[in-house]
Amino acid sequence: MTTRRPTTELTRALRGLVDDDASVRLRAALALGTTPDVGCVDTLVERCASEPEFFVRDALTWALTRHPASVTLPRLVREVHSEHARARSQALHTLSKIGDRRAWPALTRELLTDADDEVARSAWRAAVVLVPDGEQPALARVLATQLGRAGRETRLSLSRALVTLGEVAVPALRAAAVAADAEVRAHALATERSLRDPDAGFAFAIEKAKRVVALGDLGQADQRDPPGQQDPPGQRGREGS
Repeated sequence: MTTRRPTTELTRALRGLVDDDASVRLRAALALGTTPDVGCVDTLVERCASEPEFFVRDALTWALTRHPASVTLPRLVREVHSEHARARSQALHTLSKIGDRRAWPALTRELLTDADDEVARSAWRAAVVLVPDGEQPALARVLATQLGRAGRETRLSLSRALVTLGEVAVPALRAAAVAADAEVRAHALATERSLRDPDAGFAFAIEKAKRVVALGDLGQADQRDPPGQQDPPGQRGREGS
């Protein structure tokens, strides 16, 4: 439920969003979420695009989740097409937190393959939350086109998204496991290993997959761990999968 707060209190909170002190901006965002007012939605969304501090942006997202989706969704869907990467990324992050599948059409292939790594990562996280039943295989195929991209954190985010989709991602992963690019093959193998064994650390899985690729022995990828000899002691659980 949203309410109308006293004008002076609302004005103070809105001014606080642009204060030089990050702690003041944080308190202002929390205040606007604690007592939601639909008249503040545009300002909150706009501030997400320019706020430099992660913890304040997270508070802004929380404040937006406290408002009716009927008000926030149209504004956020427009924002995912912004020319500014931070605006796109934070809007996608907020949509993932709201979790309303009416936003699914906004998750275009263009966003899922965005050149900016942070935008793409936000799109992947949002997509696996918002994807409608029956659309998961198609989503997995698009996500698989990004295997081997960028560095460890980006690859880990992509693997987590594919693992979240579950078994429907396996055909796309296996197709990528025979790609021409060795980095793509290794990432695909490591992701499927993470899906099969969620307790296996991602770093260990990727290194093992690279060894398999280097040996050119894809057909033996699942046979290199006889029962009882899977991971060396101390390896499991060190990295997020």
